[in-house]
Amino acid sequence: MKTEVKIITKNLILTGVGGQGNVLASRTLAGMLVEAGYVVTIGETFGMSQRGGSVMSHLRISPNEVKSPQIPYGQADVIVGLEPLEALRVLTIYGNPQICVLSNSRPVYPIGVITGELPYPPPEMIEAAFGRLCERYWMIDATAAALRFGNPVFSNIIMIGALAQTGLLPFDRRMFEREIRKTLPRDKCVVNLMAFDAGVSMIK
Repeated sequence: MKTEVKIITKNLILTGVGGQGNVLASRTLAGMLVEAGYVVTIGETFGMSQRGGSVMSHLRISPNEVKSPQIPYGQADVIVGLEPLEALRVLTIYGNPQICVLSNSRPVYPIGVITGELPYPPPEMIEAAFGRLCERYWMIDATAAALRFGNPVFSNIIMIGALAQTGLLPFDRRMFEREIRKTLPRDKCVVNLMAFDAGVSMIK
């Protein structure tokens, strides 16, 4: 993938629920893009994140200027969803006909669904909505891939690898490795790179 081509401002929303590593993923993405010469503004919103509530990070990626931290309604270019219903919820607010969506297909059921008080739409209904509302979308079971590394939280890194493979943003494995080596010991870097590669392999 070519990473040297400068992009116009892109608005990306990374969304999930508390405990999925949403904030870590957004900071990792921002770090890579800043190192590549872009100006990145992050805005974050949190629901009851400690209880599985909504978590959403806005990344505004510009070649040359600081943007306001919140993406206006209807003006996102990319949504990365660590949880499919959260991705759909954000899509209905921030989406437009040109948007692209990358979503984990594995749901995280809220308490209301677990207790039977609330319904959760079937996966085919969510995917059909993506098909109607997006220019292009990908759904992958990042959670299943993460469990092969012993921890479902690796789904956030798998999603980053998948995002790299889509070509929607200008970063690659080499940039990811440089970023994680700033903070992680060698053994942690190895498994994170394996998770990144797993995500790459899931995008055809």
